[in-house]
Amino acid sequence: MSGHVYKVVELVGSSPDTIEAAIGSALSRASDSVHAIRWFEVVNTRGHVVNGQVGHYQVTLKVGFTIDET
Repeated sequence: MSGHVYKVVELVGSSPDTIEAAIGSALSRASDSVHAIRWFEVVNTRGHVVNGQVGHYQVTLKVGFTIDET
């Protein structure tokens, strides 16, 4: 069978350092239990403010992974 079928899930990653680290955190944790992750899309970026400074970044991702063929 040609083509792929994807399942899409939404994740939120966070990091006190950077937006990129928040993305990496979400993908790293997801890959512990989800295999065949193929792509991601950033759908929202926000942060938490502590004493007038960035406390941490939060990034919402849509993550696509392929469904196993039977």
